[in-house]
Amino acid sequence: MADTTPPPRPLLSLAEVEALARRAHSGQTDKAGRPYAEHLAAVAAGVRERGGSDEQIAAAWLHDAVEDAALSRAWLADAALTPATKDMILAVTKRAGEPVEEYTARILATPGALLVKESDLAHNADPARLAVLDAPTRERLTAKYARVRALLGLAG
Repeated sequence: MADTTPPPRPLLSLAEVEALARRAHSGQTDKAGRPYAEHLAAVAAGVRERGGSDEQIAAAWLHDAVEDAALSRAWLADAALTPATKDMILAVTKRAGEPVEEYTARILATPGALLVKESDLAHNADPARLAVLDAPTRERLTAKYARVRALLGLAG
């Protein structure tokens, strides 16, 4: 009897993941009005610079895709990504009404996710990015990012 199991799909390359993330977030902007893909690229570069794996870099490109509804959970479940990459993406995806303590505990419990979130926070808290925001927004976000960093055990 012949094996009728289909061969495994090849995983998406990092270039394909980047292109997908850029398409998924096309037309979106950050709080400063910049193209959202700039943030994704900075987070992916930060993960790479911090010695992250290809799985972590892929998660960095897609870290906001489900949260921002740029891609669905169903899409992610079926995506040609490793289980570890999918787990990291879901770990850093905020859930409506979720306490920050639960969110950060999930990140800490998911292998590889902390580095993705660390890079995300580093870019979000970049003084040059924050400088273009109004003072109340800048102060609110600075306090929010500091609290998340503290809960994650990240210095500074």
